[in-house]
This record gives sequence, structure tokens and C-alpha cells, in this order.
Amino acid sequence: MVEIQPPAFFKRGPSPLARFTVFSLLAVIFMIVDAHHQYLAVVRQGLSVVVYPLQKLANAPADAFAQVSGFFVSQATLQDENLRLKRQVLMNAVKLQRYQSINAENAYLRKLFDIRRRFPEKVIATEILSTSRDPYSQKIIVDRGTYQHVAAGEPVIDAIGVIGQVTQAYPFSSEVTLLTDKDMAVPVKVVRNGLRAVVFGSSRRGVLDLPYMPINADIQNGDVLVTSGIGGVYPPGLPVAVVSRIERNAAYAFAKIACTPSAGVGRHQQLLILTSNRPPTPAPAAPARGARKKTHDG
Repeated sequence: MVEIQPPAFFKRGPSPLARFTVFSLLAVIFMIVDAHHQYLAVVRQGLSVVVYPLQKLANAPADAFAQVSGFFVSQATLQDENLRLKRQVLMNAVKLQRYQSINAENAYLRKLFDIRRRFPEKVIATEILSTSRDPYSQKIIVDRGTYQHVAAGEPVIDAIGVIGQVTQAYPFSSEVTLLTDKDMAVPVKVVRNGLRAVVFGSSRRGVLDLPYMPINADIQNGDVLVTSGIGGVYPPGLPVAVVSRIERNAAYAFAKIACTPSAGVGRHQQLLILTSNRPPTPAPAAPARGARKKTHDG
């Protein structure tokens, strides 16, 4: 059922259209006056102070969401950047090690080149192909053989001193017995006083023995031993070892002397072979036909 209300007894106030028109005119007048005289600046500042907390409260959810999302985005970005930097550091470390290795190898090759100039036309550069797997034998295989005029018995050196000796020569490779092998012996002399001796390889890796030296022999720790040239295998003056330990006991006739090899035994890839530079043996000439026939007839 629709309730019927009686009409208002009095009509109060202007019509909506009239009110809209009045307020619109007032707004226009206030804007014109404010534009010319800035009368409402103080009012706007006061209103902004009152409205500011409401604006912050209204923007709080959006600000919180932006901060949370920015935190997670920053964390992911930092993790990716950290991983990228770690990879870059690792790559730079590998490049640095490679650079240091190449730099050291270049310095060593320059020393080898200087050594070659000391032995003109008697030096063959070679490179190590493999090492012996026998723990009791210290030998290496190099990439030069009889085809390159390498012969057994020829000394092998590096940029510092004696490495060993060629013990087997094959057509395209050779076996080199290192100085520290137990079957190796090298005639040497002490640089300080010219005392001659023979150093032998030892069962201890990286150590040479200097046996049969009297306990009163004039030899000291730090003495440098070089090849004496006796025997004709090694040229004189090549560094061989440095005296590292001396044990003298009156109960024994000889002192126990240990030496450290001067050369980089087991450390370098490129070596030099000092060839004997012997001319190849000529093949026997066949006798002339006339000579054979004359002999046969005779």
C-alpha cells in the first residue's frame, strides 16, 4: 500500500537551480579574487594541514604495498647481482692465473733463448711429452729423437742448469733420465774452491747425494756445484746443485752430504738438448764395376 503524504504547508528556500547558480557565481568570484590578490592562500594552507593526515591514511595501504614489493624486488636483484659478481670474480681469477702462468713461461723461454746463444748450433729445443709412471724411476719422454739428430748420452738442461741425460733415442722421441734418478751420476766441482766430486741421484725425491767426501773436506752448506767437464758428457760450468745439508761423524770416514738440484727438475715443460753435433757416419761406397771385374778376372 502506498502511503499518501500531504503536501508541505510552506515551501522553504530557493529552488535547486537557483542555489546552483548562486554557488557557481560565488566560486567564480572567489577564483578571480584569489588569482589577483591571493586572499585564500592562508585558507588553503590551513586546509592542507587538516587534510594531510587523511591523505597519509588513505595512501598508507598503497605505500605499504609498494615498500613490500620493492623489498622483495631489491632482494631478488641483489641476489642476482651477487651471483653475477661471484661468477665475474671467478672468471677474473682464472684469467689472472692464466696470465701469471703465461708470463712465467715467457720469462723462462727468454732464459732458454739466452742459453741457446751460449751453445751456437749445438742446442735442440724440446718439450716434455710424458713422465714415467714408475715411482722408483725418474724419467721423462721428450718430442725429439734421432730424426732430429738426438743421440743417447747427450745432456739435457733447462734455463738454470742440468736436468738429466738422454738414455734412449727413438726416431721421433727420446727418453731422458733425470738428474735425481738413483742411477744417475754427474762429475762436479765446487765453485768456491774447485774441489772435484761426483753427485748421485737419490731414492729421496728432489735430493742428490754427494758421497765419498772425507769428513774434513772443505765443503760448506750453500756451496754451488757445477759440471767439471770430466768424462766429456757435460760441458764444464753448468749449474748442477747446491749443498743443503752436511753431517759429519767421527765414527765414519765419509761425511753425509745432501744437495738440492739447481735446475727446475720436474717443473718446466720446455728443455734443451746439448747435442754432440757429430757428422753422420757416411755409408760405405760400393766398389766400381771395373774393379770387381778385374779382381774376378785376376
